Amino acid sequence: MMISTRGRYALRVMIDLAGQDPDIFVPLRDIAERQNISEKYLESVIKALVSEGLLCGMRGKGGGYKLPQSPEHYSVGTILRLTEGTLAPVACLECNGESECDRSHECPTLPLWQKLDELIGSYLDSISLADLINKNL
Repeated sequence: MMISTRGRYALRVMIDLAGQDPDIFVPLRDIAERQNISEKYLESVIKALVSEGLLCGMRGKGGGYKLPQSPEHYSVGTILRLTEGTLAPVACLECNGESECDRSHECPTLPLWQKLDELIGSYLDSISLADLINKNL
């Protein structure tokens, strides 16, 4: 499993907004500047976060983005699954049961990958934005 730039940037945006006044919408330009990320690229990352309800946005003067909930309510696992699609360590686990691997019934390593997938998911789900902000790892 390799976390893409999109996933890392999504985490950075969420952490950035978690550190801001929760009652104020933060302009995209300010986030991009603080995080040293292209505004254009950041737009696509934020669009996904807004469409899934992890962020709320407002257009116009005084507009921008903010977290609709407190940082404790957001897990790293949720954010990464949204941006990455899957956290599976191997391709045969990425399909979520839709199309099983031809070899799954005889694969001696499948239980290993399933357990690793479970451990990764559990670990990332156990860490909140608040934990990252407070360095509680």
